[in-house]
Amino acid sequence: MIFYKPGDHKEAGFKHDPFKAFISPRPIGWIGSMDGQGRTNLAPYSFFNAMSSNPPVVVFGSGSQPDGSKKDSQRNVEETGEFTVNIVAHALKDEMNETSAALAHGEDEMQHAGLEGAPSNLIKPLRVAKAPISMECEYLQTVEIECWAKPQRNFVIFGRVIGIHVSEEVIVDGIAKAEKWQPVSRLGYFDYATVTETFEMFRPKTAPGPT
Repeated sequence: MIFYKPGDHKEAGFKHDPFKAFISPRPIGWIGSMDGQGRTNLAPYSFFNAMSSNPPVVVFGSGSQPDGSKKDSQRNVEETGEFTVNIVAHALKDEMNETSAALAHGEDEMQHAGLEGAPSNLIKPLRVAKAPISMECEYLQTVEIECWAKPQRNFVIFGRVIGIHVSEEVIVDGIAKAEKWQPVSRLGYFDYATVTETFEMFRPKTAPGPT
């Protein structure tokens, strides 16, 4: 068994920091936002997940620009209070990767990747038209967390889901089937995975308490 302290991975024999490979697979939040001038931004975040279901709350983690300034997605979300979360299907993996390009502020990643945007029902930011699931979110709060690479910064952005779009093609007998859209997840390094098989496990019954 190998033991090492975070930051000391090379001394333990690793070529690259394996932390993100260990915390995997991680769902990808394809975050759609709009700045105060109405310009669209779309970017994938693999530090993403659901935090609660009642109400439904999602979270994504963002680093900063090298100088410590906020990235476009975070800046837009905090400015307008709205964003979309688009779920990445296997069929959209290449377009998702294209939207990770570092474009100049104000340039449209959706257009750059050849994607069509669709209007949301309750908020202004567009959703990805071909995404099997898209969520409309209202911004809740940002929490800044420690960063070892000063002057860069780390942030966690929370949002409440207020509307959900779902393609009929991924629903079977009233159940959303992940095999139908084959969600793409991030592993470590440059590795990704696609969900193609699922299985069920039911929780064990709770033993009765003392009478």
